[in-house]
Amino acid sequence: MRAFVFTDKALARHAGRFVWLELNTDVPGNAEFLEKYPVENWPTLFIIDPREEKALVRFAGSATVPQLERLFEDGELAYRGVAQGPEGLLARGDALYGEGKSAEAADVLAQALAEAPADWSRRGRALESLLVAQYGAQRYEDCARAAQAELSRVPHSASWANAAALGLSCALEAPDDMDAAGVKELRTSLEARAREALSPGIVMPADDRSGVYDVLVLARLSVRDEAGAKALAEQWLSFLEGEAARAPTPEQRTVFDSHRISASLVLGDLMRVVPAIEQSEKDLPDDYNPPARLATLYRRLGRLDDALAASTRALAKVQGGRRLRVLSDRADIHLARGERDAAARTLEEALAYAKTLSGAQASQRQVAALEKKLAEVKGRK
Repeated sequence: MRAFVFTDKALARHAGRFVWLELNTDVPGNAEFLEKYPVENWPTLFIIDPREEKALVRFAGSATVPQLERLFEDGELAYRGVAQGPEGLLARGDALYGEGKSAEAADVLAQALAEAPADWSRRGRALESLLVAQYGAQRYEDCARAAQAELSRVPHSASWANAAALGLSCALEAPDDMDAAGVKELRTSLEARAREALSPGIVMPADDRSGVYDVLVLARLSVRDEAGAKALAEQWLSFLEGEAARAPTPEQRTVFDSHRISASLVLGDLMRVVPAIEQSEKDLPDDYNPPARLATLYRRLGRLDDALAASTRALAKVQGGRRLRVLSDRADIHLARGERDAAARTLEEALAYAKTLSGAQASQRQVAALEKKLAEVKGRK
């Protein structure tokens, strides 16, 4: 968003419309904000009512300029309390999601779609919000079925493409113990929609298009179609390499680093991306991401000394919950080197650091995973 969207001159006219704030969620000092305004996806955009310090809109994921402008409008309508009918329900659903009440938000957003006219201009945005809320509430089957039912009513757009990918993600998460034919039909139908989302006629941010590739690869892997997954991964990586080559600044180029690694892992060709990540570290010396990513790549390539050195460089820059991930990965490097005691000490360091963080920055799931990993490491002795 910072590299590609917020720099768009079309947004200049909105500069005085709100008080703008960007927060780094890794900084421990921002924990109080996170406790009040939960973040599960990055980026997450909020419009907050200063009178009650209440989130009027919470939008998970990146957005185009037109999507942002629609969010601005929805936020102002909610602030003034003048929205009625489907718009009022959309505002209510946004507010509930902003409070972290995903299940309640999903119910209200579903009602908004049910009551809205067929040509409702906010249908695409409302569908995206509904699917994100249902995913957050772990209502995976409801999410997949809502996507299947509503996509035909939404014009092809970035919102349509995101909804197709979200629907497929939910279908892949839907339990296999539900009607087997129903699961297969949902996954097949939504995979076809997600493939349609890659059409060049749909204008969408490159990272969103990359996200569609990502879920399509997962769909192929879920049915053990390794050849199909690799064919998609090759298209995906070629697309990302093209986008990175056209990026005018290092910051814009590095936007694609993590997805390039994901595609290369599926292809089994890590060396294809190593030079790009090494260049990112040179270009962005204050960013922990490039050395952290290099640590993982080097470990998988068996370059364990390089992996440990890259991990050390990342640790010098990273804070918050992300530091726990870097420490966990560092333990894996120690294990690959046969250094079980060092791996255990690293995991103990991670758990001690987690105690200094709020629950908003060190989730129970993260802590439980570290504790389980430490027990396994100690059990190997």
